[in-house]
This record gives sequence, C-alpha cells and structure tokens, in this order.
Amino acid sequence: MSSEQEVLSGPPAPELLEDRIWVDGCWDFFHHGHAGAMLQARQLGTELYVGVHSDEAILENKGPTVMNLRERLAAVDACRWVTRSVPYAPYVTQLDFISHFGCKYVVHGDDITSDSSGEDCYRFVKAAGRFRVVKRTPSISTTDLVGRMLLCTRTHFIKSLEKVLAGQEGSGTEAEKIAEGEAMLDRINQYATDESGKRPGADVYFWSASTAAKTEATEEKGSFRPLLKGPGPKPGQRVVYVDGGFDLFSSGHIEFLRQVVLTEENLARKEGWYDEQSVNERRGKGADYGPVFVVAGVHDDEVINYWKGVNYPIMNIYERGLCVLQCRYVNAVIFGAPFSPTKSYLTSFPWGTPDAVYHGPTAFMPLSYDPYSVPKEMGIFQEVPSHEFQDVNAGTIVQRIMKSRDLYEERQRKKGVKAIGEAAHRQREILEEEQRRKEEKMASA
Repeated sequence: MSSEQEVLSGPPAPELLEDRIWVDGCWDFFHHGHAGAMLQARQLGTELYVGVHSDEAILENKGPTVMNLRERLAAVDACRWVTRSVPYAPYVTQLDFISHFGCKYVVHGDDITSDSSGEDCYRFVKAAGRFRVVKRTPSISTTDLVGRMLLCTRTHFIKSLEKVLAGQEGSGTEAEKIAEGEAMLDRINQYATDESGKRPGADVYFWSASTAAKTEATEEKGSFRPLLKGPGPKPGQRVVYVDGGFDLFSSGHIEFLRQVVLTEENLARKEGWYDEQSVNERRGKGADYGPVFVVAGVHDDEVINYWKGVNYPIMNIYERGLCVLQCRYVNAVIFGAPFSPTKSYLTSFPWGTPDAVYHGPTAFMPLSYDPYSVPKEMGIFQEVPSHEFQDVNAGTIVQRIMKSRDLYEERQRKKGVKAIGEAAHRQREILEEEQRRKEEKMASA
C-alpha cells in the first residue's frame, strides 16, 4: 500500500460539505504568506483541510525541499486556522482525493502553479467548478527567503516596526509609506484573529525601551503600548512567557511552543482543571477553554543581529511576528521584547507578572551570560524537555540551503531569479567566519 493509499484507507466522508475547504501545497519552511493563504481559505468556510505534498512529489515537480515532510506537517498543524492536515496529497489536485475528505471547494492564491509538465496543478478542480481564488500575500515567498540566504542581504531589516506601521519609516514616497503601513497593520489585525479567522483572538503589544535594555541585561522598566486587544486571559488561566527571535519560524520553535502548552496542561490536570465539575462550570459560563495563556516576546532585528551577526534574522520582525501570531499555541505577542527578561520588564506585564517563563533546549544564540537569570531568581523559570526538532533553527535551515546551493540556485532560476554567483556565496562564508570568531571570543571571556 502506497502512502497516498494509506491516507485514503479510512472511510470516505458521506457527503461533500460546502463549508469544508481544501488547500494544498508544499508549505516549505513555513512563512506568513502560507498562513495568509490558510486564513483566507478558512474565512470562506467553517473547516479547513490542508493537503501537504510529499518530499518526493515536490522534488519531481519543483525541486528539493528545505524541510522534510514531518517538519512541514508540524508547521501546518500549528496554524490556528487549520482543522486537519493531510499528508501525501497529490501534487496535481485530484477530485476523488479531496472528495474522500468531504471537501467541495479547493482554494489557491491568484498565482499559477504548474507540475513538471508545465500543466496547471488545479486543472481538474477548475474544470469541475470547484476552485476558488484568494489573493497571494505580497512581498514574501519561499523563493524570496532563499534569495536572502544566498545573497546575504540585510535590506529586509526593519529599524522600528512601530514607525513603519505609522507610515513614518520605509521606502517610497510619503503616501506610499502611509499606504504600506496601513496594509501591514491590517495584516496584523487579520493574523490576530481566532480559529474562525473572523473574531479577535490575540493581544498584540509593543515594548519600548533603550537599545541597551533590549540587547543586554539592563534593568529598565520600559513601556508597553497596546496595538490590538484580544480576549485576554480567562479566569483561572496561568499566564506564561516565552521569548525568542523565531526566525524562519520552524518545527523547532513550534514544538517548543507545543511543549509549553502540554506542560501547562499536565500541571493543570493534577490541579483538577479537567475534572467534570470544573469543565461543567466553565461551560456553564459560556464555553470550555484551556488552562494557559501564552505570551510570546519577539526580539527586534537589531537585537538578533547584535548577537548572531551575518544577515540574521532572515525574516524581519514584522514577518516573524506574523508567524508567531498565526500559531495556535500563542495567545499574545510582544513586539520588541528584550533579549533578557528583567524583573522590571516581567513585573510590568499588562497581564500581571507571569506565572512561568519558559525556555527550550535549542541553543542558537552565542551567549556571554545567562539571559534567564532573573526568572530563575524569581522561581518562575521552566525548561521544556528535549524533543525531536530541537536542533532545527534558522542556522540549521541556512546550512541546509548552503550545502545544496547548486540545487537551490537551479530552483531559484526556475522561479525567474538571477543566478547568485560565487562572489555572494564567498561573502556569506566570510561573514559566517567573522561571527564564529566573535562567538569563540565571547565563550572564552
């Protein structure tokens, strides 16, 4: 039995449902453009089934994947608007395959996707009148991100997201900057919705402070400014804090966040959260809900580049923030979070001092001190256990690209991107070597 046959081995849906929407794709190192397609698809119905192509099918039709199938499935399953992921979905969407899952309509962006023969991947569903089009998210694609890695560019960095959203920074005329800021703010609003894609779902804040407070362990209260107000913590929920760069938001970040929620659920289970009486009490007041409210702090581009050098982050703070916002394991996002959460910062939280500060086993940043010394002193530090994706981060993803540079350059050429060239590759090697020396010097200090 093939993998596709195995996926179809369960009983078929009894009927086609108008509100059960199907989307499919590669979803290779998941970015906010992927999430945008899923959000728009989810808004067209009440359920969203997401087909994920196999590594082999993508290699045959498009070129090598950066992330393997398990990693890509983890990313899809973490998206707030996804009802179910379906692995081994055929590269050319088949009517019998989507009908097996009860999906009447297929949704895709307004760009054309072709198979290895150059034919439209959606020709069969289009002919059957079961195809719907949504707008493609501008200014982001897997091709763009691979290009940033290969070319080692920094032009994507954002100095102040707050000013960009206000139309005070960015490229273009004053009118163009204002229009771009409004479009970006609208997208943040969209990504902060709940699982329906239509109601407010997450809190979004900015934290403002000096560069020293954001980069080093400098005790400074700073100031929180609300951008969007979501439902906030519900009665009885523990507020927990996580932070990071979340660059190239990947299975390593996602599994860490999932483990945070699982740890809190296990703790709540011991405290009787899932007892029948407790569940009924919550339902009697409206609806049941989980025991944890996860706040994710996202570092500025400048902070990440200070510590990691080269041209990290590959995604800017806006792109990384959207990736975190769309994740089902996150309830609030703080843009501009400090690299080291100090007591002044933690005790001035809009939701009150967090009950726990979590960190994962992944070590990507070179450190000359313990950035979590304060949460440890406060007795609220928690570390999630090791997991299968703990070594997957922006650095390992860039390494995968660089090791198979010729294959990815060919994939870029197929997408109409100019050849990168040896000079750009050598420039990245030089910057990587400089960063290694810096890290060695910091480690020996």
